[in-house]
Amino acid sequence: MIRNSRQTGTLYVLAAFVMWGLLPVYWKALQSVPSQEILAHRVFWSFVFVSLLLGRKKRWAEFRWTFRSPRNRWVCILTAAIIGSNWFIYIWAINHDHIVDSSLGYFINPLITVLLGVIFLRERLNAWQVSALVLASIGVGYLTLQSGRIPWIALSLALTFGFYGLLRKTARVESLIGLTAETGLLSALALAFILLLAARGEGAAGTASVWTHAQLIGAGLVTATPLLWYTIGVRRIKLSTAGFLQYLAPTMQLLLGVLVYGEPFTRTHLISFGFIWVALFIFSLSNTPLLNRRSLTAVPD
Repeated sequence: MIRNSRQTGTLYVLAAFVMWGLLPVYWKALQSVPSQEILAHRVFWSFVFVSLLLGRKKRWAEFRWTFRSPRNRWVCILTAAIIGSNWFIYIWAINHDHIVDSSLGYFINPLITVLLGVIFLRERLNAWQVSALVLASIGVGYLTLQSGRIPWIALSLALTFGFYGLLRKTARVESLIGLTAETGLLSALALAFILLLAARGEGAAGTASVWTHAQLIGAGLVTATPLLWYTIGVRRIKLSTAGFLQYLAPTMQLLLGVLVYGEPFTRTHLISFGFIWVALFIFSLSNTPLLNRRSLTAVPD
């Protein structure tokens, strides 16, 4: 039974990361629609989808109870603003031929998350984890120096998602309830923006094809579904397994960017990504007996 539960959990998590890895294909198909309009539809239809799901699970009472806490309310206001920014940057990057840059952001995100934990939660790192952070910093620094510009897309995606995770961790708000609150806070603005564009005859509403409308509505589904799959799966497997699988999504994005959409992957990219990939490899092994000396020497009497 336990083994079957772990296998099911692994499949859920794997499906979530595969879906996240394929998201650039979905946003590319909506390239004719401005990024801010795609974001508005993504927010609004995500709220509709998760609200229906919350109602089906009869959890609205739990939702109201959760947000009796002023701390949870304020944190959700902040996380709504942060995740909205993250979504917009990601959609804009995909539809302006920066898939490789966005994949870099999600490769360095785990290390940014660790750094935020050290700064704000006073978590301690071992020597190997510090080495991983240094190597990742060298990779980003090299890319900055060689390209002559700060990789703002990658850093913005990594930092916004990192701070989002940090705040959600401190609020202790369950995933579905938190996503409902965040999209709910943003949906009024999103709907107002969609209606304003429609009134001006500028937006996709009423002018685009039926297929484009279906894709815009589906933006809510492709946003919420992998998150819910991940939430279901991660409870059944080891966190280390989920941590290993998380690199699947940016790897798929990188391959899509280079092999499908023809984005450049230069020698500078290779060296920069190389430092970051080595950093991630070291970090992934940093708490195992292979690299952790304390694990090797802590032999019971």
